[in-house]
Amino acid sequence: MGGVTEQVLLARALLSRVAEPASIPVWDAVRKRGAVRVAAEVCRLAEATRLDDTESFTPEQQELAKATAARVDGADPGADLEIAARHGVHLVVPESAEWPHFTLSALEAAGVRRLRTWNAGKRDIAEYGEPIPPLSLWVRGGGDLATLGTQSVGIVGSRASTPYGSHVAGDLAAGLARREFTVVSGGAHGIDAAAHRGALAVGAPTVVVSAGGLDRPYPVSNAALFDRAAAQGLLVSESPPGCAPRRHRFLTRNRLIAAFSTGTVVVEAAARSGAMNTAGHAQRLGRPVMAVPGPVTSTMSAGCHVLLANSDAPATLVTSVRDVVQVIGRIGDEAADESRVPKRGTTLQQALDELDPATRLVFDAMPARRAVRPDELVRVTGLPLPTVLGALPDLETRGLVVADGAGHRLAPSDRNAAEH
Repeated sequence: MGGVTEQVLLARALLSRVAEPASIPVWDAVRKRGAVRVAAEVCRLAEATRLDDTESFTPEQQELAKATAARVDGADPGADLEIAARHGVHLVVPESAEWPHFTLSALEAAGVRRLRTWNAGKRDIAEYGEPIPPLSLWVRGGGDLATLGTQSVGIVGSRASTPYGSHVAGDLAAGLARREFTVVSGGAHGIDAAAHRGALAVGAPTVVVSAGGLDRPYPVSNAALFDRAAAQGLLVSESPPGCAPRRHRFLTRNRLIAAFSTGTVVVEAAARSGAMNTAGHAQRLGRPVMAVPGPVTSTMSAGCHVLLANSDAPATLVTSVRDVVQVIGRIGDEAADESRVPKRGTTLQQALDELDPATRLVFDAMPARRAVRPDELVRVTGLPLPTVLGALPDLETRGLVVADGAGHRLAPSDRNAAEH
């Protein structure tokens, strides 16, 4: 733990149990006096509240007690740490070397700005979740939390995604993961799951930011996906073991997805949705927001179109891995992409010789004269869907196939070669 004392761990574990994530009074108190002193103070205030002895409370103590007193009785931070350890989970705190200071710097600045308005009397808690840094993070997996956010991408969208949306999310995630972007999402059904699986399919890490305790994967049906994500990347939550995901916890969780991501891509989203909430957090943090257009008749793409049409801060329209790299990539990334496209004079056979066996199998299954969707390629090749989704962006960036609204088709020169 890099010299972090047990006293600090217990204090921050207690605060994560008794306070909701993104609590302004608790975060402000910890900034001023440190976690150990605030944890002890919270316990004293809870006892005074239980005895109805609150007349001597200062306004700050009143707010602190209001945010924490109801859950102090029965809180056992030592037990929380033990239960977490049994599930392969450990608590990361700002005092440790593992804390992602760089990643959370924008959220820290936003929290300071919000604190000014709070102290000026604006005490209404925002329904969308306050932009306050976490007090601590419960983490499972072997990924590097400290460097998360230096090159990462949030991919979010509807739980009730369409085949189009799931395909695009998996396609983007696999292609970006191949370019060493860490894919961040929320572990839900639909777009989130497709994004995580796209990254995992190419052997890359992915980060799941959960709204509940990591001992209880939510949704339960994605438990195997969570295990794979922990094996190759990280599971992260503000909530201690046993905490159930609630609506407001999803909304506050979304600020972490935005903070952990260099930029956020919304693939499919209703006009009012969690993905739109994540995009709003990203905009408040000054992070790029991108959106994938969809059919004008689809309610699942309505949110994307709202983001693109926003006259004040429009999202960037993206349709490919290259589009996303142009927005959030490092200098030279686009040139690296170009280097993978067959140069004039490079033969088709030379390009195919560079493919791994699975990607070559997908290419060989491409029809000569029409576009094909991933599910058809699965039937023809016998490969799992994640493998197919991982191969398509590689073929696309090599200039061997192109994407269109119907799926993928051979690039013109390769179509001609296939016909002769």
